[in-house]
Amino acid sequence: MTIDRQDKWDDKAAPRMKDSRRDRLKSALRENLRRRKSQAKERDMERSQERSQELNKVTAAPSNHHENALDDDTGSVGGG
Repeated sequence: MTIDRQDKWDDKAAPRMKDSRRDRLKSALRENLRRRKSQAKERDMERSQERSQELNKVTAAPSNHHENALDDDTGSVGGG
């Protein structure tokens, strides 16, 4: 009779253990997904910042004062 009780206990414990394992796995996978999404979001933000910095470099190129020569008559040959 004790064997029957033990068998019944094992049968009931097995699904609970499987459910517990499944819940832990589900939780771990969910947390992993959140972490990966967060990392991807950070990478995207870094890339967009790098792109905007590159665009700023292109549009804000340093001047070699060529504009001053066009406005200034002292440097021209036939002007003034």
